[in-house]
Amino acid sequence: MRLTNYINNKLYFSSLDLASIASQFGTPAFVYCQDTIERNFLEYKTAFQNSNHLVCYAVKANSNLSILKLLKNLGSGFDIVSGGELHRVIQIGADPKKIIFSGVGKSAQEIETAIINDVGSINIESEDELDLVVQIAKQKQVQASVSLRVNPNVDPKTHPYIATGLKSSKFGVPIENAIDIYKKMAKNKYLKIIGVACHIGSQLQELNPFEQSIREIMQLVRKIEANGIKIGRVDCGGGLGISYSGEALPHIQELVAIMKKEIPSKHVIAIEPGRSIVGKSGVLLTKIEYIKQGSEKNFAIVDAAMNDFIRPSLYQAEHEVLPCIESFKNREVFDIVGPICETGDWLAKNKSFSIKKGDYIAVMDVGAYCFSMSSNYNSRPRAIELLVDKKKALKVIRKRETLEELFLNEVINLSR
Repeated sequence: MRLTNYINNKLYFSSLDLASIASQFGTPAFVYCQDTIERNFLEYKTAFQNSNHLVCYAVKANSNLSILKLLKNLGSGFDIVSGGELHRVIQIGADPKKIIFSGVGKSAQEIETAIINDVGSINIESEDELDLVVQIAKQKQVQASVSLRVNPNVDPKTHPYIATGLKSSKFGVPIENAIDIYKKMAKNKYLKIIGVACHIGSQLQELNPFEQSIREIMQLVRKIEANGIKIGRVDCGGGLGISYSGEALPHIQELVAIMKKEIPSKHVIAIEPGRSIVGKSGVLLTKIEYIKQGSEKNFAIVDAAMNDFIRPSLYQAEHEVLPCIESFKNREVFDIVGPICETGDWLAKNKSFSIKKGDYIAVMDVGAYCFSMSSNYNSRPRAIELLVDKKKALKVIRKRETLEELFLNEVINLSR
């Protein structure tokens, strides 16, 4: 379902005029649609109907508290990768038993906090981490709930920066080492084995690699259980991609169907979707500050930049960009670029528009891995975030950062 459409040459998003929103709240501004987030989450729940399952939203995709609270109210668990994300989901009242703590570099403090809060599963990613979890659980005289993240050496056929299931990646333990580690875990009274985990990558555009990884994991599960060790949960990770440029991609129902086919009903199926829930829910509004004719290119210089929206610079990602007021007169080809002092600061390239200084444009599909990856590079305040609720009312869910807040935690502390 498309969220944007033109009515009398004005671009509307979830029935609201985007140019008016930009004028009222300023730019850059992220705008999200509550209905879209709910619909995508419930599509997972419907697909899993009559199956023992746990959907844990990947907080890293978009960690705004209002969005987390919305998903918690729908019954979501949470996949977290840091102590900060754990603090966020505790703040919105998440059920600790529905939290999965992933990540290769958990600190002792983060592990201790997870154990104190009795999170549903700490997904162990190395033997060193396992030893640290045991040490802390022993100090606290409690059992830590754990799963082992296994690397199945499957190529997810995605951008190399977000491929996480290959032998060359930093994630998980080699699948051939897993049985010996499970035997070690099973003998330790300070560990409660929850299951086995796997995650091969993000923005998956085909399902064959995902299916292959599930088959590899289920072969492992059968071998582990043959050693008398119970595996209650099979955590399949997340990673289902979304279409940024109109390409046909697999649907949520197809992904879930693979898991239900390959994983016996005695196991709880866990999944950690992020982008497929929130990615399509958002637009980024930005204002054209200058039109610049270069010797080889035309540039529309806007007030959003790579610090707000790094996906094009980091991943060479291509997002659809639309003018908030449509015109077909005197079209020209532009690169849409930001004000940051790097040539890599671009939002889109080679776009044919009829635009002028002062116009607003909208970048599509920015609900995931956009604001959550933003920074203060060039001492630029972070953008405002807005949510269109179910009544089509516009709510501020993050205030625009002020200049004073940029250096709130800095101390001028110089010797004479």
